[in-house]
Amino acid sequence: MKMPASFRTSKGILGITLVVTVLLIAIIAPMLIPDTLATKMDMRARLSPPTWAHPLGTDQLGRDLLYRVLLGAQTSILIASAAVLMSILIGMPLGLISGYAGGTTDNVLMRLVDTLLAFPALLLALTISAVLGPNLQNTIIAIGIAFAPFLARIIRGEALRVAQMPYVEAARTAGNSDLRLIVRHILPNIMPAVIVQSTISLAFAILAEAGLSFLGLGTQPPDASWGLMIQASRDYLDRAPWTALVPGAAVALTVLGLNMFGDALRDALDPRSKGGAG
Repeated sequence: MKMPASFRTSKGILGITLVVTVLLIAIIAPMLIPDTLATKMDMRARLSPPTWAHPLGTDQLGRDLLYRVLLGAQTSILIASAAVLMSILIGMPLGLISGYAGGTTDNVLMRLVDTLLAFPALLLALTISAVLGPNLQNTIIAIGIAFAPFLARIIRGEALRVAQMPYVEAARTAGNSDLRLIVRHILPNIMPAVIVQSTISLAFAILAEAGLSFLGLGTQPPDASWGLMIQASRDYLDRAPWTALVPGAAVALTVLGLNMFGDALRDALDPRSKGGAG
């Protein structure tokens, strides 16, 4: 099977490389690295710069940053993935029903979505997390709800477009039920847009988790997440900048990889783009 042309570009190759590397780290690191290595404190080595013993340095409690950033990958990826999945479970039914039904149903549902879109996603996630309380599960819920309106709006537009296609009209004329039309004809044809948007949403979800944790409303100790590591480093930026640079670089590279991968995926799945011609 020939790889799409968009994935053979430098952007596509770099995106795939970064995404696969982060996923492998998130999956394999917890199997190979005991939790004790990431939580072991050595006050004699606190705020130590990178050395042979600690390749990425240590934090304010003398914990090895290499182990913490590797184990933190699983937490950050888990939260982002679960939040995006939740946003799909909320946004897809709203978008499908709104786009297919039209009329009053569309107006009511889209006004609800527009109300949520009036708030910045991070601000909405902050509010939800503050109400529910900061922990891993509530962070997932907060980000999932905050991102759902964006996905609902995109799915609604795609459903509107597909619902007007001749083959859908023919299936409707043939007596197919609304549910069958949605499941058999509309849903499969909007999935490329859903997949691309979900990939890009993963990048924003990782940033949102880092932002919530930095503000104290996301992941809580003793869990290791990149956002929590950045939050813990804020009082030591002048003396030990590596405590923020290490998790910050992990976030930046992951987001960069997901954005590049999402762009390449969009080009591959969009028949109107040149990248999808391969």
